[in-house]
Amino acid sequence: MKILDTDTCVGLLRGYATVLAKREEERGRVATSWVTASELFFGAERSAAPEENRAAVVRLLASMTVFGLDLASARVFGEVKASLARQGTIVADADLFIGSIAISRGATIVTGNRKHFDRIPGAVVEDWLRP
Repeated sequence: MKILDTDTCVGLLRGYATVLAKREEERGRVATSWVTASELFFGAERSAAPEENRAAVVRLLASMTVFGLDLASARVFGEVKASLARQGTIVADADLFIGSIAISRGATIVTGNRKHFDRIPGAVVEDWLRP
């Protein structure tokens, strides 16, 4: 299973060929998180064409599973955030929620933002934006 981060979903919305091709290869094994869904709706609302972009976001999200925060991912979040805090490493909560959802499901995070996600212990990360 692949959990798409916001930048990868934006790549799908913008029709980036490499991202579209990778998604096609994964056929049905692609999901995202409530965090990414929220960020996509925020971007649509701030855009020059909110109605059009909101509709595009709805279509994209309807084409995949959107995982919420459950007890398993909440537990991973707490454990990883505490571990990172002991090390003095900071990861934004939004990225840590996405990472926790992926880790709890044994999924790979697909993002162009490896710098943030590579700091999350146990996270498996790949980039479809820069192959």
